[in-house]
Amino acid sequence: MPAVSPKPATLRNWLGSRIGGLSGVFWTVWWGLVVNRLASFVLPFLSIYLVRDRGFLPAQAGRVLALYGLGMTIAGPLGGLLADRIGRRATMLVALVLGASAVGTLAFARDPVLLCAMAFLSAAAGDLYRPAMSAAVADVVPPEDRPRAYGLTYWAANFAISVGLFLGGLVAERSIVVLFLADAASSIAAAAVIFLRVPETRPQGLVHEPALRGLAKVFSDGPYLSFLLLQFGALAVFTQWQLALPLDMAAHGLGPSAYAFLMGLNCAGVVLLQPLLSAQLNRFDGARLLSFSALLFGLGYGINALGGSLPVYAIGTALWTVGEVIGFPVASTMVANLAPPALRGRYQGAYSMCWGVAFAFSPLVAGETMQRLGPRPLWLLCFAVALAISAGHLLTAEPRRRRIAALSLAEKAEARIETPPTPEAITG
Repeated sequence: MPAVSPKPATLRNWLGSRIGGLSGVFWTVWWGLVVNRLASFVLPFLSIYLVRDRGFLPAQAGRVLALYGLGMTIAGPLGGLLADRIGRRATMLVALVLGASAVGTLAFARDPVLLCAMAFLSAAAGDLYRPAMSAAVADVVPPEDRPRAYGLTYWAANFAISVGLFLGGLVAERSIVVLFLADAASSIAAAAVIFLRVPETRPQGLVHEPALRGLAKVFSDGPYLSFLLLQFGALAVFTQWQLALPLDMAAHGLGPSAYAFLMGLNCAGVVLLQPLLSAQLNRFDGARLLSFSALLFGLGYGINALGGSLPVYAIGTALWTVGEVIGFPVASTMVANLAPPALRGRYQGAYSMCWGVAFAFSPLVAGETMQRLGPRPLWLLCFAVALAISAGHLLTAEPRRRRIAALSLAEKAEARIETPPTPEAITG
């Protein structure tokens, strides 16, 4: 009778294949991300806060959210530049402290100008942090382990947010101000983790490009630019949850607790599916995964055109949740693998800028469309755009595959040169 492996050993093997072999610095950055994301409440509840607590009209709230996106847009390249110039660690610390100050002020702001300014600054701080954190992961994780590492960081963010939203949805019915103050406190706690435990990870000895020349190289990189444009389109559909979704739900009598339920469903879906699917997804071509991800975004929001009940919204949320599980870790890995080491922060910053442009563009279009035409045309437009993006990823994939293969060979060759031979290798 063949021997049967004990279940604990099987579990250890399963965990080892997903979390084993990654450095201590990576795990400290990972824990800092968990602490910071446990109370990430500004973006999920900002539209409700503005409309319900501050009396904004939907189109006005859309403009404030567009400023939030503008903050992300400007800060993404700046954060990438700072990560390359002053270091990943210093950039993360500046971003976290600035973000805590902005969100704390936002909680008590009543003047529309101050609300707009603090929304802008809180978004900018978040996108100063993101490219530095992503570049630090690429610094300490070899190319073959990056899909797993970025999958784990994405899982961590969603796990923390899902726990926070479970509590946040209950608190939001009474006070969104308390949520914003908790957000500020979590940023300070994450800064303490980075300050005490994370060294500088920026590679030594790199020749750094001047600021403008480095950015020009990023935006003249054809394969990378086509990727950014397609991701912008996909993200413009994906980010409809920030304004269009809660306002459409409110129009059908579904309040903040129902919206928080959907956001929790999204985060819990990522938490459950990411560990189960990550190993299987790594076997597939990245362009095909990004194409399928965009298609699921379109289906997830397009289905909202069929009705206004919680089950319909939940089915749609489940579809675009699977889309992000499939697509976002692949996209982060592609950014890291397309970037030359000396421009790693700036490539990450350009990708963060892509998110920011989508966050700015999406609520402007959503607010105006819903106010003039209603929600159904918006949901149908989302479906059409997602179909085009899905096809685009397949049509533009080959140049990116060639670039990634060439950079991977160069990185491995450099690693062999830098690794001294062992005594056994010298003596034979």
